[in-house]
Amino acid sequence: MSSFDHKTALTAIPHKPGVYQYWDADGKLMYIGKAKDLRNRVGSYFNSDRNQFNGKTRVLVSKIRKITFTIVDTEIDAWLLENSLIKKHQPKFNINLKDDKTYPWIIVKNENFPRIYWTRKVIKDGSTYFGPYGSIGMMHTILDLIKETYPLRTCSLPLTEKNIDEGKFKVCLEYQIGNCKGPCQNYQTEADYDKNIGEIKEILNGKIGNVIRDVKGVIKSASEDLNFELAHQYARRLQVLEKYQSKSTVVNSAITNVDVVSIASDERYAFVNYLKVMNGTIIQTQTIEVKKQLDESDDEILTLAMLEFRTKFNSTSKEIIVPFEPSLEDESLKFTVPKLGEKKKLLELSQKNVLFFKKEKLNQYEKLNPDLRTDRILTTMQKDLRLTQLPKHIECFDNSNFQGKYPVSAIVVFKDAKPSKKDYRHFNVKTVEGPNDFATMEEAVFRRYRRMLDENQTLPQLIIIDGGKGQLSSAVKSLKLLGIENKVTVIGIAKRLEELFYPGDSYPLYLDKKSETLKIIQQLRDEAHRFGITFHRKKRDQGTLKTELEQIEGIGKTTADKLLTHFKSVKKIKEATENQLAEVLNKKQVVTLLAHFKEE
Repeated sequence: MSSFDHKTALTAIPHKPGVYQYWDADGKLMYIGKAKDLRNRVGSYFNSDRNQFNGKTRVLVSKIRKITFTIVDTEIDAWLLENSLIKKHQPKFNINLKDDKTYPWIIVKNENFPRIYWTRKVIKDGSTYFGPYGSIGMMHTILDLIKETYPLRTCSLPLTEKNIDEGKFKVCLEYQIGNCKGPCQNYQTEADYDKNIGEIKEILNGKIGNVIRDVKGVIKSASEDLNFELAHQYARRLQVLEKYQSKSTVVNSAITNVDVVSIASDERYAFVNYLKVMNGTIIQTQTIEVKKQLDESDDEILTLAMLEFRTKFNSTSKEIIVPFEPSLEDESLKFTVPKLGEKKKLLELSQKNVLFFKKEKLNQYEKLNPDLRTDRILTTMQKDLRLTQLPKHIECFDNSNFQGKYPVSAIVVFKDAKPSKKDYRHFNVKTVEGPNDFATMEEAVFRRYRRMLDENQTLPQLIIIDGGKGQLSSAVKSLKLLGIENKVTVIGIAKRLEELFYPGDSYPLYLDKKSETLKIIQQLRDEAHRFGITFHRKKRDQGTLKTELEQIEGIGKTTADKLLTHFKSVKKIKEATENQLAEVLNKKQVVTLLAHFKEE
């Protein structure tokens, strides 16, 4: 079997509708398929029970060395794109689709008294085409409704004004049975006929409200006449019509020959997606990766890639749809930055593919080299927080107290965007009495960085204070006393709205709720809170138990201190055996203490 690592390839494929392509070891396209769920469909080829496949399918799977894909908005879009790509590339393992297998269009013929019918061929003769239709049944439903609502001619007679005036034609059976109003003998004016054609074009453009009302009218009338067979027939048509959509994101006949190019980039890489549209159909799609060498701009890379794509795919289109106006000056080309409509949908489709490609590629690189992720996160934080240097060393402070008692301050340290738990520290507040968060923060910050200065330790690049403007001001006061306020960046984070405050700035900074910078800051804040609360509870429990121990007859302050010093925690004192307690207490004290805990 193939040495192709399909499990790794599948992790990059999304659960979205789209088209997938299989390539062999020589880089030749072997097969194009469509799927409602790309990952599930591709994964089914590598199912452990391969005996369910025929011999040709097993040969195909054994030759796969690369899988590429294009995501689209709907399953119908996937069908249309698959059809276009197969006809363009004709891969070895795909069925050779002939013209009668192409998707149908509804044509409003460019002629006097236009005919309306369906076709599989789009010819540039001035006619208007609507579609293509993924469902032939749906297309025929629309045509039947048009025919029953608007009497139109079906003949191919050259109905010029001269021929009609000369009386060259006679009305046919269609006129006799009421399906045509006889324009061939001037029984219907061209203006009246064109009025009907205008309404039909509105319906084909998706404005089918009038048709739906007519169908409901037929259903009601047939029911009243007890013609239930006709009512049922139109009820089924109504159900199909309400699901109908006359336009496709992938294909639109109004867009005849254009290129679509979009870009997504970061500090190291750029990714560019290209769609080639011919006769309203996407026939080429590719996404490439560009590794930046000299910090090239998106404009430079987009222009370079765009020209490369046009050469590679022999594009002659005069219009290119782009996300921004490029600096390239070429009078033969028209650059369009769409704001709405079908061209905007095409650009959004291109951008959806390039963003997905970028995300998957970067994830692959970061799994292979975790340092890339670290560098990217630190660079993003430096940019988001307006820092002068990478925040490789970050410290975060948090205070805890219980009704003004047992105040403590905790500091957690992140290095290279990861917790460095060996550097975490607790502070027993020494100079503050009562519930005073500001003074507690001031003392903790001063003691922390005075010691770092005394020991010639490297200061952090970023200090985060868990609290609003008040706590931030207290921290800055201590930094000024130490003379290092200009050597480090300090910010405060307010919990309610995740506001970031800078010293001296009255307006907070708001980061995107999904940004990695905010997530790292929140992780720091939460870790500091957890670490501080743990220490605070331990100290509070020790204080509570110490008071409780001192109130037990025969256990005084000295004995209580000895117990806490020996057993370290409240939990261990209560879990201690008689022999373990005897290492610290005399026999009478042991009996008294055990009796107290038992009674408790």
